Amino acid sequence: MKLTLFTDYSMRVLLYLAARPDRLCSIAEVAQTYRISQNHLMKVVTELVQSGYVESIRGRNGGIRLGKPPKDINIGALVRRTEGGFDLVDCGNCIVAPACRLTGMLKEALSAFLAVLDRYSLADLVTRPEDFALIFDSLGHSPELANP
Repeated sequence: MKLTLFTDYSMRVLLYLAARPDRLCSIAEVAQTYRISQNHLMKVVTELVQSGYVESIRGRNGGIRLGKPPKDINIGALVRRTEGGFDLVDCGNCIVAPACRLTGMLKEALSAFLAVLDRYSLADLVTRPEDFALIFDSLGHSPELANP
């Protein structure tokens, strides 16, 4: 199974913000840190804001931050929200579907996959935010440079 870039980028944004809980961050800063498209990241952040994972503050000194505590951001729920669908194969258009058990097996596998993710929150991924912050800072994106 492969998750979309949208989900990947959503996780990256949340990890970045979880490592910077004491300040507002910019989309440009996050995009530059991960070396990904700012335009694509804007779409991701828009969805994260609409779903309550991220809070956006407008204005000259605005930015983005987590919309809820990391312990309240469930990874399974995030993946369900950011993935367009989980049809692993197109069994509906297959001529052997009535006799094949693959659909049931894949649904079972997907349920197991999501059940594992449901056991974790963003807080489980970022147990030491300072380690993430050190990595981000080593890339030249220190908090002091973000909001002059």
